[in-house]
Amino acid sequence: MGGSHDVSHTPGGVVLVYAAREHEPQHDKAVHFELGKRIARLLGLEFEGQYESAKSYSGRLYLLPSDTLIGLAAARALGVRAETDLFGGVAPHAFVPTKAITHPLLADNAYAPPGWSLNFGRRVRDAVLRGYTGFTLEDARRAGLELLQHGQLRVKPVHATAGRGQVLVSTADELDQALHGLDTERLSDCGVVLEEHLDDVKTYSVGQVRVANMVASYVGTQRLTTDNHGVWVYGGSDLIIRRGDFEALQKLDVPDDFRDAIAMAKTYDQAASDCFADLIASRRNYDVAGGMDAQGRLRVGVLEQSWRSGGASSAEIAALEVFQAHADIQQVRASTIELFGEKADPPANAVEVFRGEDEDLGLIRKYVTVEPYGN
Repeated sequence: MGGSHDVSHTPGGVVLVYAAREHEPQHDKAVHFELGKRIARLLGLEFEGQYESAKSYSGRLYLLPSDTLIGLAAARALGVRAETDLFGGVAPHAFVPTKAITHPLLADNAYAPPGWSLNFGRRVRDAVLRGYTGFTLEDARRAGLELLQHGQLRVKPVHATAGRGQVLVSTADELDQALHGLDTERLSDCGVVLEEHLDDVKTYSVGQVRVANMVASYVGTQRLTTDNHGVWVYGGSDLIIRRGDFEALQKLDVPDDFRDAIAMAKTYDQAASDCFADLIASRRNYDVAGGMDAQGRLRVGVLEQSWRSGGASSAEIAALEVFQAHADIQQVRASTIELFGEKADPPANAVEVFRGEDEDLGLIRKYVTVEPYGN
């Protein structure tokens, strides 16, 4: 922070989007800017666009990183010391914010990077599906062969999102093929997940956000849509969002499957906070899947966590805006909608968050809706 740097000083402070990934998709960047403006209004701060390392910022700084920040020292260098400094999270190691932590190693003495928690796997055993994480191809293969005894499995690269990059495996030969097709550059520090395959899957979203002295928690379901290549991908979330923590959420009158999803996400969330002491997160989101296993039994478990701005964040922020403006409102129903190509228009009460041609995905539109729920 030398004297030759530009100095930005805004009374009260600023909200900035921080590019934390090597490649920032155009549609994500636009959504982050939109969220940044709205978070700034919630906080009573100014929105100043993208964080620039060449600038010296004085006054309060609040960041919206595009990904979970890795390492406390790196976060502190950006001015992030607590959950009140960002919308998202800080994790102590690169594997912690990925789906790698969801499953244990095949054996306690299998290779894992520094910071791995054997205790976390034990804590969440009843809240996740059957599966293993491997940090070498040999361990991943052994884990895959063990899982194949129970039925089909999925090989999941830990950095893939929206269901992309997964391979369904039924035989040892298919397992070898899937593992040899992996990008092994990050295997030793981030791992690969092998997990039982479910049919007739329903995916739930459970989460919590803490912004501007407000806490809101939610439960709901995700829906799929086809992208511009005809592939089924994430198409949005329908959420019931309530003021307060997970305990407040559990007091809502919701269906039993929602209750199960909340309980499992809560177990996972508490274990993460306990087992990874340096974790900071003002935005916590858990994908929970329910479906039928190879024996025709219903299986439910947390798939992965997200401690960064995500697909449901437009709905999260929209709910907080309602809660800040109306002290008497305790809960709302909020939805995010993602449409690809020239598809049918969204509901009349939808607010457009992004519409444009993305160089990676083609034409994509994103909307959010908020409406009363049982107040």
